[in-house]
Amino acid sequence: MSRTIRVTVRGAFDGLSAQQMAELVAARAEHDFMNTQYTAEGYLAYDLPARPFFTFRFVAQAGEPGEIPAIAAGAEAKAAAWMAERGYPVKNLTSQAVDLSEAPLGKRGRREADKRR
Repeated sequence: MSRTIRVTVRGAFDGLSAQQMAELVAARAEHDFMNTQYTAEGYLAYDLPARPFFTFRFVAQAGEPGEIPAIAAGAEAKAAAWMAERGYPVKNLTSQAVDLSEAPLGKRGRREADKRR
């Protein structure tokens, strides 16, 4: 059985130069917190200059629950590499993985599931 895994990587920018801050602020429409999504390549969201924090959202497939820690570690590494490639210093990277097959359904999800029975 294939499991859909959502990984959220959180961190903070650490000592951005004025030029780096200007680059990120200029591109913030592409990284809006209000339009987030989970993608295989990762979706970056931030709210600079108001807050120094960012999130990357990744989605991946796992065959077994034992693969989830490696998927989370891989997502963290991808986020760190993306930042490093662009020269953005970051700190405090953490990740949280959710197996959607085990996520509780909300009211609307339960209604949809009942319709399928």
